[in-house]
Amino acid sequence: MLDYPQIAALAAVHRRGSFELAAAALGLTPSAISQRVKALEERTGALLIRRGQPCTATPAGLRLIRHLEEVALLERGLSADLPGAGATAVPVRIAVNADSLATWVVPALAGVPGMLFDLVIDDQDVSQDWLRRGEVAAAITGQPGPLQGCDSHPLGRLRYRAMASPGFVARWLADGVTLQAMARAPVLTYSDKDRLQDRWLAAHVGPRIAPPTHWLPSAHGFIDGALAGLGWGMNPELLAAPLLARGHLVELIPGTVLDVPLHWQFGRIGARALAPLTAAIRAAARAALLPP
Repeated sequence: MLDYPQIAALAAVHRRGSFELAAAALGLTPSAISQRVKALEERTGALLIRRGQPCTATPAGLRLIRHLEEVALLERGLSADLPGAGATAVPVRIAVNADSLATWVVPALAGVPGMLFDLVIDDQDVSQDWLRRGEVAAAITGQPGPLQGCDSHPLGRLRYRAMASPGFVARWLADGVTLQAMARAPVLTYSDKDRLQDRWLAAHVGPRIAPPTHWLPSAHGFIDGALAGLGWGMNPELLAAPLLARGHLVELIPGTVLDVPLHWQFGRIGARALAPLTAAIRAAARAALLPP
């Protein structure tokens, strides 16, 4: 039989990146965490954690962590059938893109009692990879999937518009949104996985434009950067509509939109326990997003 406190120690080291932070999270000493992980490695005969900065689980370690989370979800489902078994809050790790988190996801999470959420923020184009590796129980992703062993529901389209401050447009785009002007005008980029600005440029200006870039890994930072005249960027309409209406931000080319389809993917093993969360996510998406 597996020792679940040992696997919980392994998961905490992987999630928090160090034995010290894992110890703080579990209310134990770093020595106790180290002993549990070492004992689990001896029991399984496999290296489960790569020691470093940060510490990360090996593929074998990730499989054990996924098993622990699947068991927790199954026990949550069991508690619904056997009230006497007791119901405790279940930690659920989810991959979500920053713009969804900043606009419509949080109210959905708040409407689901009995779960403790651990959110991984990553681009919608790669969030499915977290689910493929078994590091999350569910993901809001741009990939329809579904992955093997998973189910997928279309959520809707998150609409983006290319925008900047009026002062930025007057300074950099006085003669219009031309190939030459856009090659010089600074652009805001969330991360090296963010392709929204590139996709808009290719569709409406020209391919292979490489403007100077400000890296701003924050949904609200994108808005603030645009308002301050730092650069132009693709902002979700849900977040920026009031600023556009008041003229604080303007579209670079009015009426040019970029719609990103989003999907909710989750493992079938935990589907029953995740059903309230799935219902809340789908309802919030119907209210906030454009139809699929």
